[in-house]
Formats: sequence, C-alpha cells, structure tokens
Amino acid sequence: MKSYALTFIHMACAGMLLTAACHKNESNKKLQGNWKSKDSITSLKITEKQFTLDNEAEDYFLKGDTIFTSFEGNLPYTKFVIQNLDEKQLNLLFPDSVAVEFSR
Repeated sequence: MKSYALTFIHMACAGMLLTAACHKNESNKKLQGNWKSKDSITSLKITEKQFTLDNEAEDYFLKGDTIFTSFEGNLPYTKFVIQNLDEKQLNLLFPDSVAVEFSR
C-alpha cells in the first residue's frame, strides 16, 4: 500500500513539473506596437520578444500587470508596472516611480 501511495505522489509531482515546463506565456496583443509619450520625448516599441525604450532593446516577459525586462537575459530584472492599458493608451509606472502616459 505504501508503494502505491509513493508512486502516486511521484507521478503527481512529475505531472505538475511537466505542466509548468510546457506552459508558454502569451504576450498581450494590446501591448504590442509603437507608443509615444504624451510629451513626445520618450518612444516605446513593444514586439513579441523585445521591449525597446528610446532605441535600447531589452528582452521582457509579463507577469500579471508587470513587465520585467533584462538586457540579454542578465539579472536583475527591471520592473515596469502597467497602470492602464487599452487600444490607444498605456500608462506605465517606471522603476523610479514615475508614471508616464503613452499613446499610439
């Protein structure tokens, strides 16, 4: 009986690990595109794989309402919090706690 329980636990853990390994984070299609700040000083381009702020491209991933960027996969990650996102407007909170409004 103990071997059945142990086998079940191992299979359940293997299933969870396999599910987590095969999970693909989908990028937000509303987020992708070219954005300009309201004062036209900062430009932002977001593609499926890269986050380009004023011609400095970085890799990124989304987790909830936060964009984590890293230069060539290096740590530490830089955090940008999405405050508002719709088809025409994006409000980002930069790492230095400055909120910037972008539009398409």
